[in-house]
Amino acid sequence: MSTLPLFLKYIITAIIGMIPIIELRGAIPIGVFTFHLNYLESFICSFIGNIIPVYFIVKYIRPLFDFLGRWKIFKIIIDWASERASKKIEESERLQNFAALGLFLFVAIPLPGTGAWVGSLIANFLEVPPKKAIPPIIAGVLVAGIIILVLTAVTNGGIQYLLQKN
Repeated sequence: MSTLPLFLKYIITAIIGMIPIIELRGAIPIGVFTFHLNYLESFICSFIGNIIPVYFIVKYIRPLFDFLGRWKIFKIIIDWASERASKKIEESERLQNFAALGLFLFVAIPLPGTGAWVGSLIANFLEVPPKKAIPPIIAGVLVAGIIILVLTAVTNGGIQYLLQKN
């Protein structure tokens, strides 16, 4: 992987950041450990890749769901995503009452099942206008990215330490 051109490493890291579930939580470590990008390069590529889909999800996911829901395979996936987002909404009264703060906190905490994709779906299901939904989601991605960046650096330091001792 280290023989790939630098620009291609940037693009692949950004694309990994766009993938639901993985998002920048997986793209940052992949950029650092697999593509040997420095921390800042990996962070920037992952962040950009993670925020690209946000507007489109917040604004256009319902019509897309309606269109794709005609086919069984897509309906299964759509029902799963809709059910997941609905559960997250029901679980959090704070998310319903303080949508912007709730979206920010939901996206900023880098746990499985949270992130820009599900946060954007929640914003859409809560019918939060894009102008009010996108800034807290992007801010949440920024904070989650910083947390993952620090964890990646700590992990890398620990790995380096172990390798030097043996």
